[in-house]
Amino acid sequence: MKVTASPQEETEIRAYTPEEQFSIIEACLFAAGHPLTYARLAEVLGITPAACADVVEKMAVVYNNADAFPRGILLVRFPESCQLVTREEWGAEVKEALGIRRGGNLSASLLEVLAVVAYHQPTTRTFIDTVRGVDSSYAVGALTEKNLIEPCGKLDAPGRPTLYRTTTDFLRVFGLSRLEELPAVTLKTDAGEVVEIVPETEQTPADPA
Repeated sequence: MKVTASPQEETEIRAYTPEEQFSIIEACLFAAGHPLTYARLAEVLGITPAACADVVEKMAVVYNNADAFPRGILLVRFPESCQLVTREEWGAEVKEALGIRRGGNLSASLLEVLAVVAYHQPTTRTFIDTVRGVDSSYAVGALTEKNLIEPCGKLDAPGRPTLYRTTTDFLRVFGLSRLEELPAVTLKTDAGEVVEIVPETEQTPADPA
């Protein structure tokens, strides 16, 4: 007796070619409109998350090559996920096409706080206030609402202040795949000494929130 596999079974056992994997990932990311994890995409493709991440890495080399084929979108990779985003240079045209009148630019104070968190994370609001010399309560709250920073635990110190770090949305908004891609910042102290600041990516010991 001949047994015919159901469409679902055929999908589960099917091995996709590299070209088909490319197309499937592209279709899924386009339809989602937000980051999809390598683990979720791997389930669809029937491969491991690590293998899926490798496929996306190879896709990005081709997909983001403006010289070979200029696109209006980029394939952005994060540590655990990836996403299709519009190119920054066409932001004004996209806003016009969608009827977006008001920009979403961050104020100088929000950018200052975001920079402190990005280069010294995880960090507390007290540290941010010390660096800026002013109260940063509003800015920290606004950045948290915009999901550019997030609480990530409590510092093991008197008062147990909340620690903050940047989010995946932060990486996406600034076109980064990981924090190590943040540029080093060179500052000159009052004593005339030149100091280079690089992102701090190691986690400070903290207690769970």
